[in-house]
Amino acid sequence: IRMAWWRERLRELDSGGASPDEPRLKAVKSELVERGVGGEALSALEDAWLPLLDPFPWGETAADGLRSRGRILFGIGARLLGGNADEAQAAGALWSLVDGAAHVSDAQSRQFLCEEARRSIGEVPIKAPPRIRSLTILAALAAHDLAPGGRLGRVGAAFSHRLQGTIRHP
Repeated sequence: IRMAWWRERLRELDSGGASPDEPRLKAVKSELVERGVGGEALSALEDAWLPLLDPFPWGETAADGLRSRGRILFGIGARLLGGNADEAQAAGALWSLVDGAAHVSDAQSRQFLCEEARRSIGEVPIKAPPRIRSLTILAALAAHDLAPGGRLGRVGAAFSHRLQGTIRHP
């Protein structure tokens, strides 16, 4: 019920009416809606989160929800940074799958999400435009975490991405 309430309030922000009497909605209106990120786009996050309420083990439905979450968040972030949403959405999907795998308590679901992330890495452009690198650095770190050898060398991957915009494809 709460998610439905938030979805409806976010969609109402696009109508241009009075500021809502809720501090987080006021912040969304002043910081995002006023900069061209509509409440409708933000409300789509609900659909992306709903599959994560499914019981374990997670499958394709949860992976699709995670991909969608990443695409939406990185698309919004890219627009706020002056970039194009299309430039960041594949990176967002990769980051979200790896983030989901890192935070899920079920081992089978974690393995499935990592496999999905490895399959999707080919969709991520090898080089990110400079204006969105502060965002896509998360995908560079996610790609690094998927590679054999684990999490060592994350600083090097982040530094390389910031300077060159590269995302290593293992």
